[in-house]
Amino acid sequence: MSFARPQAVSIAVDEAQRVSGLLFAPANARACYVMAHSAGAGMTHPFMAAVAEGLAQRGVATLRYQFPYMERGSKRPDAPKLAQATVRAAVSEAARQVPGAALFAGGKSFGARMTSQAQAASPLPGVRGLVFLGFPLHPPGKPSDERAQHLFEVRVPMLFLQGTRDELAELSLLKPLVKKLGTSATLKLFEDADHSFHVPARTGRKDVDVRNELLDALAAWIEKALA
Repeated sequence: MSFARPQAVSIAVDEAQRVSGLLFAPANARACYVMAHSAGAGMTHPFMAAVAEGLAQRGVATLRYQFPYMERGSKRPDAPKLAQATVRAAVSEAARQVPGAALFAGGKSFGARMTSQAQAASPLPGVRGLVFLGFPLHPPGKPSDERAQHLFEVRVPMLFLQGTRDELAELSLLKPLVKKLGTSATLKLFEDADHSFHVPARTGRKDVDVRNELLDALAAWIEKALA
């Protein structure tokens, strides 16, 4: 199945509720990234759309999807159990929509953490690796690595894509954590970028430059995993 632009899909979380998704599947995609949104912005946020389009240009399909609270228009994130069930449902839908493509999962911030928690609790069927677009290691101003303890239960490769100015991931905590996780974990840092991968004008770089660098790194990591 191939599309020139994102196509709407409906994902059954359970018998009582469904959520919306957007599938962007370029022709002959070898991999599909199942991508969850952050706590405050849904799947149609410009960053999510840009990542999906950029990966499509690099031959990687994506399935973006809503968590139930975002679907309802609520600002309060779902309980972890429901969020993780949604992750599982989205991964299953991706397997149906893009048969034969290698599956990778993750997302932005909250979506990254819910995906990793789901994988740690019970492996997501067919998922070859996790990709975090800004892992939320701790709340702003409250440095801690307690949120990451479940990552030691993850048995697939992990890629951390993080800005060096990310207030939700102090480098003094993140770097040792990734080292402790061993060879299965890779950390790619983006100089001067914050949690949203925004860079100040004084750096002489633009957000689109950082995003392209991020997309190149993500696509290259997936190709290496496939090899």
